[in-house]
Amino acid sequence: MYVARLVRRQRLSVHVGYHVFGLQDSDDGGLPVPFPDGVDVNAFLGVHPGRLDITSGGHTHHATVDVEVWDGAPPQDAVDWDEQGEATVESSSGELAVWSLLSGRMDGAVVLGGSGGSWRVRVGCVGRAAAAALSAGTGTGTGVERYLLRFWPCR
Repeated sequence: MYVARLVRRQRLSVHVGYHVFGLQDSDDGGLPVPFPDGVDVNAFLGVHPGRLDITSGGHTHHATVDVEVWDGAPPQDAVDWDEQGEATVESSSGELAVWSLLSGRMDGAVVLGGSGGSWRVRVGCVGRAAAAALSAGTGTGTGVERYLLRFWPCR
């Protein structure tokens, strides 16, 4: 029985604006629906060709996003997530740029692999209620809402 191995880990601070942030293929010139077109703020995990949209409990804040890239399907999480979802995303570049509705394309990117392909992703989030409460009160926060994104290649 094959046991998947962790290949890479990254931590990002993502600027959430209007309850959403996006991950979009870095080679985005030919995408039919570029971020933020078609964002559905009622869906936790939205999928468009070459793009993932992730909604937040808070309006405007900086979320901590941990990204893991595995060489196969990772083990199931033992965490009690506030929200979770799973999807497939295509990346022609092997890299996903991080996008904010407030600041556009952010510095840094999620490095999936050395070339393009199809990837599965499992997304989990905690701290949604705390982020919502901060948005209703002071307006911003940092690291209150936390995400784990686990990617692995489709075979």
